[in-house]
Amino acid sequence: MENKFDLIALLDHIDPAFLDYQEWLNVGMALKYEGYTASDWDTWSQKDGARYRSGECFKKWTTFDGNGITGATITQMAKDNGWQPRSLNEDSHELDWNDEISRDEDYKFIDKNWIEGKEIKEPINWNPVREITRYLETLYQLTENVGYVTETYELIDEKTGEKIYKPTSGAYDRTAGQLIEALNTCEGDIGSVLGDYKEEAGAWIRFNPLDGKGVKNENVSDFRYALVESDNMEIEKQNAVMRELELPIAIMVHSGKRSIHAIVRIDAPNYEEYRKRVDYLYNVCKKNGLNIDNQNRNPSRLSRLPGIVRNGKKQFIVDSNIGKADWDEWHEWIEDLNDDLPDIESLEDVFDNLPELSPPIIEGILRQGHKMLIAGPSKAGKSFSLIALSIAIAEGQKWLGWKCTQGKVLYVNLELDRPSALHRFKDVYHAMGIRPNNIANIDIWNLRGKVVPMDKLAPKLIRRAHKKGFSAVIIDPIYKVLTGDENSAEQMAHFTNQFDKVATELGVSVIYCHHHSKGGQGGKKSMDRSSGSGVFARDPDAIIDLVELELTEDLIKQQQESVTAQIYANAIKQVNFDYFDQHVGLDDEQSLPRMYDHAKRVLPPEVAAQAEVEIARAVQTIKIRSAWRVEGTLREYPKFEPVNIWFQYPVHKIDETGILKDIMLDDGNTGWKKNLSKKKSSKDIKKEQNEALESAFEACGIEEEITLEAIAEYLGVTDRTVRNRIKNHGGFRIANGLVERKQ
Repeated sequence: MENKFDLIALLDHIDPAFLDYQEWLNVGMALKYEGYTASDWDTWSQKDGARYRSGECFKKWTTFDGNGITGATITQMAKDNGWQPRSLNEDSHELDWNDEISRDEDYKFIDKNWIEGKEIKEPINWNPVREITRYLETLYQLTENVGYVTETYELIDEKTGEKIYKPTSGAYDRTAGQLIEALNTCEGDIGSVLGDYKEEAGAWIRFNPLDGKGVKNENVSDFRYALVESDNMEIEKQNAVMRELELPIAIMVHSGKRSIHAIVRIDAPNYEEYRKRVDYLYNVCKKNGLNIDNQNRNPSRLSRLPGIVRNGKKQFIVDSNIGKADWDEWHEWIEDLNDDLPDIESLEDVFDNLPELSPPIIEGILRQGHKMLIAGPSKAGKSFSLIALSIAIAEGQKWLGWKCTQGKVLYVNLELDRPSALHRFKDVYHAMGIRPNNIANIDIWNLRGKVVPMDKLAPKLIRRAHKKGFSAVIIDPIYKVLTGDENSAEQMAHFTNQFDKVATELGVSVIYCHHHSKGGQGGKKSMDRSSGSGVFARDPDAIIDLVELELTEDLIKQQQESVTAQIYANAIKQVNFDYFDQHVGLDDEQSLPRMYDHAKRVLPPEVAAQAEVEIARAVQTIKIRSAWRVEGTLREYPKFEPVNIWFQYPVHKIDETGILKDIMLDDGNTGWKKNLSKKKSSKDIKKEQNEALESAFEACGIEEEITLEAIAEYLGVTDRTVRNRIKNHGGFRIANGLVERKQ
């Protein structure tokens, strides 16, 4: 998408709440045509809180196919809402040394998902005169003309067929002083002062003073205020976010429906400066969750008049004179917040008094509060390794040879059902030979079937883990919560930033696992083996990478003979230690034929039979175990020597023999030769296809319904191919276009 506009940025100028259904679809089609993702469309669509339905974007996405809708559609929509290309912007100029280069996203400093709603209470003693008078006294000087509207005309909404009321131009020939005087003597009959209004419609007022000659922008006599309103968020949330933003609000009015009208101090000297300040204000609001109707930009805009009853609901003043005192103070505060960089410090000042480093949670590998990625291919036992790590931290034991600092662990299980996860923990405890003395240090959050994207999971996780005293949070696996395209650096940076939030808010180490890219990995550095964007290589403070070692038949046979000889030796020691001490030399212990001869001479039949059972079990274990090399990339510690391990279900064990040390990694360069000698059988192909179908079904299971089209898109094949694979698999069925697992 080089040399094209960033359509995601343009979407900030398009509010889905103001689009009809076809226009909303057109945005999705245009995004797909230009190479964006369904997640981009879904994230933008969430701004329409009233109509947004989780999963709908992903279902529709699969139906878009060459509809001729391009990015030009989004560009035109953005232009219609006030966006201009840089080349058309009247403020464009060649950069000077004193100019500042800034990005819109820098102004996001609160997350509406973390803001709790602030309750709004209606006035107990309803006094319309007092409401209107307070409004006039707050916003106007007594000699300034005020524009207000009580008369309306009727229209029929073409979409709903409902009757709607529109305001007329209204009155603008009286001053604030005249209106206040008349209201104070009307004995509560505000209609005698302002004119009667329809209760179905309510009444309006213009928040900027007028010249008494009209109600257009050119009739505004002082560009003092701007309207901030957002009706696609709960009204208590609107109240909380506006206060959190410290907007310099002169007065805040409940609209009598679903929004607050905040009259914000702008204090612009002229119309041009007013436009710039309102653009800035709206940009900050939108970046922080308040999606504002662009039509509210006009300085002559109408707002809701307090002291009025609208469809049985009061239009009333919520608060006044809150936030920063004026525009300049607020603007400076926002800019200061935007500069969240630490102060420059002199090394001389701290050289003899350096701050303490965070303590290690895995000695020589990872510090407290830092992030670690475990990467490896399928069948590497990554989940078992993470469970073993949870146990090692909980019990203060070693993990893959590294000592762990004892602490509490939260294991976030995204893949296994609850019984399987709990059984695995017990199995790994037994296989590690560790007594469960500190199992209270392990908490498990089982989320299979309840998974949400990481940007939504992070705040939920932080809320639940707050004040629990965890040392580490382990998330397994991340593909279940992946948001966006894993090959997009921008989207993956947003994704991994969620781990930073968890680490920072909880003060924990965040440990997660990811899969390798395809092909041989031996020729790559450990940091480059993870699939997707290079962000996965740059983001973690530590990367622990597992690469499988190819075992030859000779090596496997050698291991089997060695363990068989050892079992014979142990049996002989138990039966006749004197014989072993006198007749079995060191060379004999390394030779299976010699140990077999000694066993025949010494072992009674029942002991020999027992040894044979033990040998058969040990030989089978060696036959099915796999070998791995652990390498790493560390930010805080020196690089460690590769560690060779065996994965012997359900745990990894360090190779103490050194037999794996000389095995070379597969660099992928000779794959074509291997394929000639190891051509896949039809059985292997079917097995791979079944496993891929299982993975696709699980990955698409984030949505409530799993469609045939969604699985086809995930696998990159046609619908017909998916149907054939489902038929061959035997464990799934298709009903009304939905894929279900057979009972």
